[in-house]
Amino acid sequence: MTKHLLFVDDEKMILDGLRRALHGMRDEWEMKFVDSPAAALQALEQDPFDAIISDMRMPTMDGAELLERVKQLHGDVVRIILSGQSKRETVLRSITPAHQFLSKPCDIQELKRRLGQAFLTRDLLRNQSLASLVSRLHSIPSLPTVYSELTTALESEDTSLVQIEQIISKDVGMAAKILQLANSAFIGARGNVSSLREAVSLIGAETVRSLTLSIHVFSQFDRHSSAAAHLSALWDHSVAVASLAQRIAHLETGSKSMAEECFTAGLLHDVGKILLIAEMPVEYRQVIAGMDTNTHSIRAAELEFVGCPHEQVGAYLMSVWGLPPSIVRAVQFHHTPSETAPDSFSTLTAVHCADALASASDKSPLNHDLELDTSHLEGLGLSEKAAVWQGLHEEFLSASVDGKRDCNVFSS
Repeated sequence: MTKHLLFVDDEKMILDGLRRALHGMRDEWEMKFVDSPAAALQALEQDPFDAIISDMRMPTMDGAELLERVKQLHGDVVRIILSGQSKRETVLRSITPAHQFLSKPCDIQELKRRLGQAFLTRDLLRNQSLASLVSRLHSIPSLPTVYSELTTALESEDTSLVQIEQIISKDVGMAAKILQLANSAFIGARGNVSSLREAVSLIGAETVRSLTLSIHVFSQFDRHSSAAAHLSALWDHSVAVASLAQRIAHLETGSKSMAEECFTAGLLHDVGKILLIAEMPVEYRQVIAGMDTNTHSIRAAELEFVGCPHEQVGAYLMSVWGLPPSIVRAVQFHHTPSETAPDSFSTLTAVHCADALASASDKSPLNHDLELDTSHLEGLGLSEKAAVWQGLHEEFLSASVDGKRDCNVFSS
């Protein structure tokens, strides 16, 4: 299906250059080029667009302000800032309205990759009102206790990057937002950033401090909300899956970077549940009630009351935020890895197996939602490894009981 893109820049030479560079995409993209924010808003009123790519520095209204207007008026549009600026002030002003930031001169292949991934996962969300809701989000709510721990730590000038990373590694919402920023050109990173330690190091303590204490990019759940009773168990499960996925990957590959990516993907695997609990509390109460009757699996209840399963919701937000494809894929298919027909051990394999093993021992019905896909393991020749990985999880549970748990095996 042809996608409709809107490019905005007040410099004619930039627009002409984009036209030439993107000429070969005419069969896949229908593109409109305008020279002002006013013209962009008018175009959006007249025709539907799938994405807007805007310059940052423009007279009368800059790119951040334009994308904030687009966010409010046309929530389902993917929003990207394209700019040569990389000042910290620009980062802080743009992080809320923009899904992603790309630097000038525009890397056309990178733009194609990021848009392609965002469109692919968005097309799975047949509930368009939900797609619009997810696109409007600028943060994923955090646990109040972890939020308080981070703000207290950041109020001290002596807090180290390692301490900040250790706190963030306990919270799904904070981790996702930090990775979104680390994977943008604001930071000047090259390639995909899938390690929380690398992400925090790239961003730096001062920017994390500003995001948290001044810009309030992180938010927290209402302690008294109807969802609060389910959140602690959901976070504990996410950390358990992250830790086990990391240990599985380290055992199977010996790669520290692979293991850290698996920790990140495991932490984020159920981010869709958090979004649905936060943004659709009435519907998700029905999901939970449907599970309690023992007549629904959680995914069947989500399909009935929400319109799509949580893994699609989470994968969509992670894709429009520009997280690495391997993490998006693990979030999207952690219930159904056989649908992807992988030919080798991957981040998805580690996260699925960790989730299945952790779910089996989890008492919360919200987390007890899948079984091990044995055909997936058979296809990879790893069937006999499940018992070994189960042992790793039992070690984690034992350490938790003894109070010696370290959720990240590479923590220092």
